Amino acid sequence: MNVSRDLKLPHRFGAYMLFDRIGQGGMAEIFLARRATELGGGKLLVVKLILPVYAERAEFAEMLADEAKLAATLTHPNVVQIVDLGREEERLFIAMEYVEGFDLAALLKRCSKEKVPLPPEFALHIVLELLAGLDYAGKKKIVHRDVSPSNVLVSFDGEVKLCDFGIARANDAIESPTEAIKGKAGYMSPEHARGEALDARADVFAAGIILWELLAGRKLYRADAGDLIEQARTANVPDLAPRGLPNEEALFAIVKKALAPNRDERFASAGDFRRELHEWAISAKLVANPIKLGEWLTEHFGAELLAQRRARETAAKALDPSPQPARAIIESPHIKYKEEKSPESLSPIDVSPPSKSPPPTKEKSPPWTMIALGVVAIAVVAWLLVHR
Repeated sequence: MNVSRDLKLPHRFGAYMLFDRIGQGGMAEIFLARRATELGGGKLLVVKLILPVYAERAEFAEMLADEAKLAATLTHPNVVQIVDLGREEERLFIAMEYVEGFDLAALLKRCSKEKVPLPPEFALHIVLELLAGLDYAGKKKIVHRDVSPSNVLVSFDGEVKLCDFGIARANDAIESPTEAIKGKAGYMSPEHARGEALDARADVFAAGIILWELLAGRKLYRADAGDLIEQARTANVPDLAPRGLPNEEALFAIVKKALAPNRDERFASAGDFRRELHEWAISAKLVANPIKLGEWLTEHFGAELLAQRRARETAAKALDPSPQPARAIIESPHIKYKEEKSPESLSPIDVSPPSKSPPPTKEKSPPWTMIALGVVAIAVVAWLLVHR
């Protein structure tokens, strides 16, 4: 795999300063970056550098651009916002908002390692928020195609956001059906595993798998049980074991409907799935909120990661922030700045000194004393003439 492990950090990458490698996927390297803002500060973002083996393919690049532009139109609290797409240093890249926290896969690993169970109300809250993002995208006829725990981000503020809309479809466009589903068969609908056309119900199925796994405490499709793709095609979903939750038979029925092998028997949309799940959570008194989820994450897992964040931010601020951010208008009439929307497109700054024109002459004030004396003289003359 063509990976730029020799990239020395910090590294200036166009408008971004890459200063921490935070991930590596099958298609891209992931960096934490800083970009100067218009007000002179710095904004943390995630920059994904598409691996050259993909970026060099014209069809992939064109599809990725089309899909990323479409994904950039998604503005929803449960969807990671794409802020930039382009090519720099012969590398395709996508820049997106930075969510400080964990992806769900990493969070579950932490829970398992430190023997801290994820409370059921938080598990339900994460799935409900995920479904809200999918419902929003589904109404715009956008199918994610790769809903999995690694693409579900949970922040220390309790936010839940779905990322990587469009990337999976760009990959599917250039790979054979077998190649395209490598690495993501564990959250694939039967129709996806068979290479059929997809709609929003494929994302419903993937979200159902995530909920099933959160309730079961294990993977649904496992490598030790045979070929993952074949398991996805057959979609043989075991019944969930009792957990002692209130009216859990109703909950299990909701999960079963989301995981129906025949998509016509599933929820028609993520919104329908969310509505029934939310009603059950209310009846079971297992409704959480972002504040409580964020407090729980910070209490159990925040110390280490937040310390890393402070160190990263300190390091980022110490770096040269060029290209310079847009400057505010200052009061001097001889230095004129133009405000621009982006720091990359600053207009030239006019710092020329003022032209040397002759100093303006002062208007002479009227000779008020002479006027007053003239009036007095006229009055005296008039008096003399009258009395004569």
